[in-house]
This record gives sequence, structure tokens and C-alpha cells, in this order.
Amino acid sequence: MRNHRFKLFLTAVFLAFGITSQAYALNLDTIKVYYMKGDYKSAITEGERTLSRAGNSDGLDELYYILGLSYLRDGNYLRASDIFEIILNEFKSSKLQEEARLGLGDAAFLSGDMDKAQGIYEGILNSNAPIKLKAKIYYRLSSIAFKKGLTDKGKEYRDKLAAQFPANSEGAAPDEALPSADKPTDFYYTVQTGSFSNSRNANNLSDILVKKGYPAFVEEGLSAKFVKIYRVKVGRLKSRQEALNLEERLSREGYPTKVLP
Repeated sequence: MRNHRFKLFLTAVFLAFGITSQAYALNLDTIKVYYMKGDYKSAITEGERTLSRAGNSDGLDELYYILGLSYLRDGNYLRASDIFEIILNEFKSSKLQEEARLGLGDAAFLSGDMDKAQGIYEGILNSNAPIKLKAKIYYRLSSIAFKKGLTDKGKEYRDKLAAQFPANSEGAAPDEALPSADKPTDFYYTVQTGSFSNSRNANNLSDILVKKGYPAFVEEGLSAKFVKIYRVKVGRLKSRQEALNLEERLSREGYPTKVLP
């Protein structure tokens, strides 16, 4: 009888503190807000903290996915790759499988491994991937072709994008970490110093930077969730080293910085 009462007591304690052997749904709202605001470091910190105590929670694949995207945007391509691989290998029934493969391709693209990225993108394109991913993949493949100097191939993918997704031909690849592929001469490196949902805030920061002698400009685009945002960028540089030098100067002045290809 005493053992039975003790077991009932423990059960009551577990329930009171939400500790059960069953999976529970994760609350990812805070991490998502950080991500949407472009505060990727906070998203990573909160995401890793949540992951450490998540157990077998429902939505664990989504947590990994947001973490992977955050690491990708923060420039840690190796960690992003590892996380996307976890989704692919350990959550085979996840609805985010193809998105994780796309993220893996993006990590390869941004780390400079164009052949690997191309192989991943083409693999997704030849699979039963959701139609919504095809626009992004056409965009990425056109970017790779232009970067390799394969102008005709780049135009071919760009034309497919325009023909099959006319409504999104200008913004079908809203990922801020990837370059424009409109023309092969459009490829350059730049340093992003801010991302805003309000154009006035973006223009104010741009004006401040211009007054300090920096070639700043505001670029309107879409977030990964297709929400309009305004990015403040500095410079259009031909080499990544030039961009890194510029980033160091801006960082010393206290600006949050990120080099983008």
C-alpha cells in the first residue's frame, strides 16, 4: 500500500511539472520570432536550449529545421549541414524532408561547393518534391550556372522559372543568403548590416552609413516566409576577401554584419 501511494505521489509530481514519458508539443514561437527578425544568434541560442531539454517531443524535426536555417543564415554552414542531415536520417517520415535537402544544398552552395550543391538541387528536382520548391531550385541552379560561366544553362533555368512561376519570377528565391541570378554580371559580395520590416528604419540606417562614407543601399525583398523585408547592405565587391575586410571595419564600429555572396 505504501509503495502504491508513493507511485501515485510521483505521478502527481510529474504531471504537475509537465514531466511525462509521452511526447509533448514544443513551443517554437520564440525561436521563430527571433528567426523572422533576422536575429539568428538568438534563434540559435534559444533553439539549442530548447533542444537540450526537448526529449522526444512532437515537433522536434521542425526545431531542427529552424536551427538549421538559423545556422545557415549565420554563416555556420558545417553545423547547418549536420542538422539538415539529422532531419534526413532520423526523421524519415517528416514533412520537412525535402526542405532539409534544400537546406543541405544551400549549405554546400554557400560554402563554395557548387558541384555538390548542383547535385543536391538536381536530385530534388528529379524527385517527387513539392511544387513550391521547384521555383527555388530553378533559381539556385541558374545561379550556379552563371557562376560557372554557363550562361546558356543559366538562362535556361531562368526561363523555366519565368514560364512556370510567372507570379514569382522576381522573388521566387527569397532566401537572403543566396545571390541574384538575373544576369551573370550581377554576382557580387556585399555586407548586410540590418534587416527590417519597416522601410523607414532601413532607409535611416542606410543614410547614416552613407554619411559616414560607406556605399550603403536598401534592397527590398522577401523573407523565407515570403514576408516583405528591407535589407541594408554595403558595397558591391568582386571578391569575398574585400567583403571580409569591409565587414571587419563595420563590425569595429558596432554594426551587426554578415557577408553575403
